[in-house]
Amino acid sequence: MDGKHLQTLIGQVRTGEMNRRGFLRATAALGLSAGAASVLFKNVAAQDATAETSGSGEIIRSMSREEAMAEIDATFAWEEPQNQGGEIIHTMTSDIKTLNPTLRTDVYSGWITRMVYDFLFGNSYIDGRPLPTGLADSWEIAEDGVTYTIKLHEGVKWHDGEDFTADDVIHTFDGALAEDSLSVRKATIEESLLSYEKIDDLTVQFVSKTPNAVFLQDALNQFEILPKHIWEGVAARDWPTDPGSTGTDPSRVVGTGPFKFVEWQLGDHVTIERNPDYWKETDIPVIDQYIYKVVGESTTAISELQTGQTDVIIVPPTQAKRLMQSNPELQIVDFDTYGFNYYTMNLDESKTDMFQDVRVRQALMYALDRDLIAETVYDGYALRADGTQPVLSIAYAPDKINTIYTFDPDKARSLLDEAGWSEGKDGIREKDGKRLSFECVYSEGSETYEIQIPYMQQAWREVGVEMLPSAIPFTTQLDVVDQGNFEMSLIGFQWGATGAQEIMFGCKATPPNGFNEMHYCSEDYDALIEPSKTTLDQATRAEILIQMTNIVNDDQPAGITVFRKDVYGGSPRIHNFFPNGVERMSWLTRAWVDAE
Repeated sequence: MDGKHLQTLIGQVRTGEMNRRGFLRATAALGLSAGAASVLFKNVAAQDATAETSGSGEIIRSMSREEAMAEIDATFAWEEPQNQGGEIIHTMTSDIKTLNPTLRTDVYSGWITRMVYDFLFGNSYIDGRPLPTGLADSWEIAEDGVTYTIKLHEGVKWHDGEDFTADDVIHTFDGALAEDSLSVRKATIEESLLSYEKIDDLTVQFVSKTPNAVFLQDALNQFEILPKHIWEGVAARDWPTDPGSTGTDPSRVVGTGPFKFVEWQLGDHVTIERNPDYWKETDIPVIDQYIYKVVGESTTAISELQTGQTDVIIVPPTQAKRLMQSNPELQIVDFDTYGFNYYTMNLDESKTDMFQDVRVRQALMYALDRDLIAETVYDGYALRADGTQPVLSIAYAPDKINTIYTFDPDKARSLLDEAGWSEGKDGIREKDGKRLSFECVYSEGSETYEIQIPYMQQAWREVGVEMLPSAIPFTTQLDVVDQGNFEMSLIGFQWGATGAQEIMFGCKATPPNGFNEMHYCSEDYDALIEPSKTTLDQATRAEILIQMTNIVNDDQPAGITVFRKDVYGGSPRIHNFFPNGVERMSWLTRAWVDAE
């Protein structure tokens, strides 16, 4: 790549001498991919020609892979395997949604994709910061503070034997950022990324729009890397239905990860098997197979753990203490997370006008005793959510939240009165001939929701609001919400370690480009997105994140009820079972099981 020539072309775009088509043609001749060139043109064209970015004035280099691995190994007391082979069965009540990491919208799909594919970077088990334990051996941030040079590991092979190179990284980003891309990560990445290019077969370079405290996480580590030789020729719009995403053609599910894909039988199970040739020798799995098994009810999962038919489950909080007492041999592990439970309201007026008035949204929160939800529904394995930043976040600061929605039914009734909703003959409020009644969809098979939904329904009825619950399969719920065909949805979500939340609350993050299924938009919130990224001092950045959480908390587009702990149950035959709030499943490559 001729960097000097590229800068000349960028200058011509800024002065209006070159249009988009000419820029794409010229950069193609320089070897820049169409996707990278398109992103670069869009960003350059939007910038003031006189704008400057200032960096730290010094080159910043990552720690070495060896140092990073030593940090991880020091975090847990790994046992040396006393047995090779065997399988681990993990029973869940929800199926996965996709095998394509750029398209996943659910946590469970991520458990599978992170075992079949590799991220550019790993994460610290302590605080979630990026480490050079993935496909990248190291990175360097130039003196300008915006140019990131990523050195890739030599000798990595795809599961079909092809060499992994920088071309695979570029092609993955090209697909995820294409104009017809359906990746929910697109908006987040475009918010920060100015340009990217291949330097050589083992080096890629990314340029941030400005110095950015979370560029590695938000722009470069949103998904695992896909193989170009499998996905080239497939239009980005067709990625969701491609057999490589649905698993109907296992030969197209080709990763570099520690496990190889075997099969996905929809609604029943996903099977992956040990990759004995995994390039990261320390993480070659000990077990032969991991099976993600799907059942209809959490009670079934608990029963299977007790009888030895399964090895790992997520324990419903209400069952955790009872399970520990009745089965002391089981491994019951609880931990704080970045996760939360929330109900989301559709603010798209073309779908419903039920929730347009902020007083209605606030009233719904005041009508709920969320301390009661935390103590009874979650049996103490949760905490009332004050604001949007969960317990592990750098911006968790309940004492700095402007509005605390304590349980106050009278306040809820007053707000609904102010909004013009008057009590009808049957006790349900009405306005302009319309009842304050709506459907709430939620995932079937969840014991937690089966307790929480009736409580919410009763609490809202007591202030004159009718909620009609509808239990549907989890993957169906995701589709319904993404398509905007809902009034209210009760669901869970998990943030990343950076504290960034614009992927849900930013104006541009509506599906398919993010998780803003509410269609919420606040100019005040969006104005803080850039400062929340470009502020390098973490304490100052945390204060900006708190300002952002106060905006959302006051507007209430989504009712965040509690910040969750997770409780995992493990069979006594599993060793090195260390689920945690940062990396729930990374222990799997080190796990071993007792001989039969």
